Amino acid sequence: MSKTIEIISETEHYSAHNYLPLPIVLARGEGVWVFDVEGKKYLDMLSAYSALSHGHRHPKIIDALVEQAGKVTLTSRAFHNEKMGSFLHKLCTLAGYEKALPMNTGTEAVETALKAARKWGLVVKGVPENQGEIIVCENNFHGRTITVVSFSSETQYQYGFGPYTPGFKIVPYGDAEALSKAITPNTVAFLAEPIQGEGGVLVPPEGYLKEIRAITKEHNVLLMLDEIQTGLGRTGKLFAYEHEGAKPDVLILGKALGGGVYPVSAILADNKIMGVFGAGDHGSTFGGNPLACAVAEVALDVLEEEDLAGKALEMGGYFLAKLQEIKSPIVKEIRGKGLLIGVEIKKEFGTARPYCETLMKLGLLCKETHQQTIRFAPPLTITKAEIDWSLERIGTVLMAD
Repeated sequence: MSKTIEIISETEHYSAHNYLPLPIVLARGEGVWVFDVEGKKYLDMLSAYSALSHGHRHPKIIDALVEQAGKVTLTSRAFHNEKMGSFLHKLCTLAGYEKALPMNTGTEAVETALKAARKWGLVVKGVPENQGEIIVCENNFHGRTITVVSFSSETQYQYGFGPYTPGFKIVPYGDAEALSKAITPNTVAFLAEPIQGEGGVLVPPEGYLKEIRAITKEHNVLLMLDEIQTGLGRTGKLFAYEHEGAKPDVLILGKALGGGVYPVSAILADNKIMGVFGAGDHGSTFGGNPLACAVAEVALDVLEEEDLAGKALEMGGYFLAKLQEIKSPIVKEIRGKGLLIGVEIKKEFGTARPYCETLMKLGLLCKETHQQTIRFAPPLTITKAEIDWSLERIGTVLMAD
């Protein structure tokens, strides 16, 4: 029995089967490359759903992790720690907001934003208690908690997990007019992704973000953008909303904020929104811990120093153009922005999963999303030569049929 089979067998025996990973066991990573337990090398074109935007084990981020681990790792929010203030200062300055509230996972950040919006609706907008509505988009993905799956339009994400949390309304993604019609006096917020990553790398029509920004302002409704996957350089701008100048009232971040080594998330907003939180209203034992803050602050430094957003814009444009040149008969559409790209497979050629498995055998790691789409989202540090290496294999697989 190979080491790979042995490890997968043990994992499957003791783990709940809530994932269907590719049959590979990774043991080491460096930059855009990873190695399995048998020593085979792979190009990571998923980068942990954008959490590894800086690449695997970036030296500066690892140094920050090790240095802080040698001092203190956790204090809880019962006390101040010396790292949280400077991290939040850096984050707020970079993003252009007055306040930030740190959490751990992306889903926690979304839940925090939902709570902020509801309380803002009550104490600032004057919506009657327990009557605040939040509008979301069809095909959304904002996490896996009970409240978040309550407003999912994906049956699998909901089945068996009811009763569902009320107070949400779903409108079609990319349809600004539908949003306008759905708003009522009790609407407190509109939550959306600038690009629906998990939904299949769906890019809204040009001008959509600008339109929803105008609509929400007109109706005194908070615009909350989930940039957990698209934020921090992924689409070729620091934040995806910058492509249309549609700065939200609440910005939700995660994944890459932790530099690929530690879970860090946050919401950002100005005082008029963040001021609704009082002591004891919300919290997290690990949120804002010194280890997380040390890592995240350096992750932001690296983002700026290495111009990762600029690299994503340049390399993403090159990658997208070269993929479109392949002209594969099995491909329905290729779409994306920066280094977040989806290749949708025509249904008559099956699902995207077998193509991901074949690419894995050729040394390239990616993952299907929404059955039909292969998602390519490599670390933002990827080079032209490495993209060319991947294109040789992608072209071989997409033209195989």
